[in-house]
Amino acid sequence: QVHLVESGGGLVQPGGSLRLSCAASGSIFSVNTMGWYRQAPGKERELVATITSGGRKNYVDSVKGRFTISRDNAKNTVYLQMNSLKPEDTAVYYCNVVAIYEYWGQGTQVTVSS
Repeated sequence: QVHLVESGGGLVQPGGSLRLSCAASGSIFSVNTMGWYRQAPGKERELVATITSGGRKNYVDSVKGRFTISRDNAKNTVYLQMNSLKPEDTAVYYCNVVAIYEYWGQGTQVTVSS
């Protein structure tokens, strides 16, 4: 059984930074794309950033230049460094891993507020 364990969310002031981590544990093989999605209250879940096994990265336009996604293949872990955070970044952030099957984390709350 595969588990995705997320950490790093919290409350931060506008302009601040947070780093999210997501570690996949269990019998997971052939991990391809890893990524982060978010869902704000009253809105649909949206893609934030993805990174392939080869290191190709993709970002939603609203976070380009502020967020950086990275991964450690040996640890099956994906990270999201979030800088210059804005109130509109407030959402529940979900880790996503695509291997033979697709897996989702339980979500971690990020709140940007003064």
